[in-house]
Amino acid sequence: MNLHIDKLKKSRILTLKLIEGLTIEQLNKIPTGFSNNIIWNIAHLVVTQQLLCYKLSGIECKVSKEMITEFQKGAAPSYNISEEEIQTIKKHFIELPTIFEEDLEKGIFTNYHEYKTSVDVTLKNIEDAVIFNLFHEGIHLGIILQLKKLVS
Repeated sequence: MNLHIDKLKKSRILTLKLIEGLTIEQLNKIPTGFSNNIIWNIAHLVVTQQLLCYKLSGIECKVSKEMITEFQKGAAPSYNISEEEIQTIKKHFIELPTIFEEDLEKGIFTNYHEYKTSVDVTLKNIEDAVIFNLFHEGIHLGIILQLKKLVS
């Protein structure tokens, strides 16, 4: 499992490097034909990992209910995200995988509630959730790369 968490950490570092230097306006811009922006996608990845791993295990998420509401599947940007909130999102993006790794080592994910994803993949346990989350992060990395081309 540590190998998967290591991939998650490296992927997130890469993602932040790819958006380095973008302005707050570029991070918040929603190009024509899109329903969200770069910073929304990053926050969405934070929230999705929390929901797939913690909530479906019956454990309280490490992010606020407000963050979950704003960035969960089906949500769309409803405001321009401030510089302060961007920094909080980036901090969660980098730090929460380490906290998750520590929680995995503690063995707290014992009561996983089976979940069928929107792409028809059934998650039966925390291991399935970790692996599916990497797939989900890859999809959104592709979206972020598309958005970056359109806002740069």
